[in-house]
Amino acid sequence: MKVDVMNMQGEKVATTELPAAIFEAPILEDVMHQALVRQLANARLGTRKTKSRGEVSGGGKKPWRQKGTGRARQGSTRAPHWRGGGTVHTPLPRDFSVRMPRKMRRAALRSALSVKAAQSEIVVLDALTMPAPKTKDMAAALNRLVGEASALIVLAGPDEAVEKSVRNMPSAKTLRAAYLNIRDLLGYDRVLLPMGALEALGTALAA
Repeated sequence: MKVDVMNMQGEKVATTELPAAIFEAPILEDVMHQALVRQLANARLGTRKTKSRGEVSGGGKKPWRQKGTGRARQGSTRAPHWRGGGTVHTPLPRDFSVRMPRKMRRAALRSALSVKAAQSEIVVLDALTMPAPKTKDMAAALNRLVGEASALIVLAGPDEAVEKSVRNMPSAKTLRAAYLNIRDLLGYDRVLLPMGALEALGTALAA
């Protein structure tokens, strides 16, 4: 698939061929759904927790002697039927994590990128550089490239100036190619790919 290569001024400077193995892959909706559910589930934190009788404080001494008091025998004031005691069958933090084979995760990313490419939502840049962090300049460049649409900017590697320029923009996000994920791909209207990031994706997702 041939696409135009743009510069930061929104001008066409060349054309390039998107790798067919990544941007024209079979669209597997069920695998994409499974990958998205996995990512959302893995982001959940199991936070419900109460203390059992072995975790509450106190209760080290037997309340009274075993025999001779006329009262029921007691071994600890931290037993569940005592005020301040531990709870029985207490809720524990739950692990929501879901496993998914790496090949399926990569297939989901290829499917999502293919959907974006088919809908002309991939914007390839010759380069994306900033001499210094400047949100105003980055916002102007994105407005020329994608208009009012939200944008996911994929970087080949760390770029502090670009990352800081985008950090405060609610409709844009930077993401390094190594951390590309299904949720961000489907959550933004346009995907901006500098040539360096395009090469990095070709290496990571070709197999």
